Amino acid sequence: MHWLSTRRWLALAAGLDAAGLVVMALLIGRARQAPSDPSAGLLLILVLLYWTFGWLFGSYTVLRRADMRRMRLALRLGVTSAVSLSAAALLGWLVRAGPAVAVLHRGSLIPLFVLLALWSALVRLAIRQVSSHPGNDHWRVLALPEEIAAIEREWGHQAGRPALAIQDAHSQASPVDGHPMDREQLPGGLDGIALSPGVQADPALMRQAEQLAWLGGPLTTLAEMAEQELQRIPPQWVGHQWLLFSGRIEGRQPTVERQLKRFADVAISLLLLLLAAPLLLPAAALIRLGDGGPVFYRQRRSGLMGKAIEVIKLRSMVRQAELGGARWSEPNDQRITPVGVWLRRTRLDELPQLLNVLRGEMSLIGPRPERPELEGELEQRIPHYRLRHWIRPGLSGWAQVNMPYSSSVEDAQLKLSYDLYYLRNGSIWLDLLILAKTIKTVLKASGR
Repeated sequence: MHWLSTRRWLALAAGLDAAGLVVMALLIGRARQAPSDPSAGLLLILVLLYWTFGWLFGSYTVLRRADMRRMRLALRLGVTSAVSLSAAALLGWLVRAGPAVAVLHRGSLIPLFVLLALWSALVRLAIRQVSSHPGNDHWRVLALPEEIAAIEREWGHQAGRPALAIQDAHSQASPVDGHPMDREQLPGGLDGIALSPGVQADPALMRQAEQLAWLGGPLTTLAEMAEQELQRIPPQWVGHQWLLFSGRIEGRQPTVERQLKRFADVAISLLLLLLAAPLLLPAAALIRLGDGGPVFYRQRRSGLMGKAIEVIKLRSMVRQAELGGARWSEPNDQRITPVGVWLRRTRLDELPQLLNVLRGEMSLIGPRPERPELEGELEQRIPHYRLRHWIRPGLSGWAQVNMPYSSSVEDAQLKLSYDLYYLRNGSIWLDLLILAKTIKTVLKASGR
């Protein structure tokens, strides 16, 4: 699971944060001559508070950026500690903390979370130093000259990543007089040498690649490199390897996994409808009062294997917003109502689609269903676009938690790269990660 291995440093940071909090709480309590050490349950609550607010305010996500700036790190850790301190102080007030729980007193909480912020900063800086790769020798790509610019552009979609070392495949050393190359000619310390689609289609260049493989070269493809490093698979890099996705066609997964996902879809959808009712009712009233139009909006989308379904949403645009035909939603789109802006930021406009989930037309997690009116152009301009139909569409997906709404063909191609990654790597654990990231988006109102 590539997405899990890339988060091992985040897990390490969370573990060290917890250890630091526990040790500091014990030391501060003894320095203040508290009657007893804080209980394990109380320490666990404080750790969970710090983890939760650290996750919400991004004190862990800074680890995944190659350009982690100390000012951003200080700001996020400062906010995390301040909010955690406030929550712990509120907890102490609610339980009327006495001398036995001195860690919840102001004289303990302030030094605890100030020192914890400093400790967390040192942890992140140390992890960043250990986990960083020197120079551009992490990966090497062999490509045709005419492919290099496009590869660099695709790699650069995710800001903060170090530049990719790309080599013209024609300049790669080749055997002489039938004798294989020496092993010393192989570049060392690489995670892999990735072959572009153009190189894979050239028999002569592939014979050279065979020599690299014979010498023990860590050969792979651009698509597999992106899957590991970017957690997405650009469709133009898939080439003739599209059959690699066939094992993930909906209905061909193990029966237990499929049934477990369906059970979770139904149970969580019912729970979310119950919890969201207090928000949906006033949202519906605001939509109605805004312009007197309908509360719900029904729209045809493409479901599993391209079958048409009708999704239900809270209306976020003005009435008759598409008299001129279907078109992309854009940043600052004038068709979006004031209430609709709030609905989209919190993703509340999508919640009625829980009914589609209960009907079995959608899942909670999966590629977002697209409009058939727009898919004709997308299928013509984006290679392997229909692969996303091989899995049931979802209320939220890997693309939705990693990028904003699509507003162009180029955005749709980027979104497809995340959908293809999910198609190859979808699992219950990845679904849980997407669900957590979706909750974070809702809580921060950072959708669009």
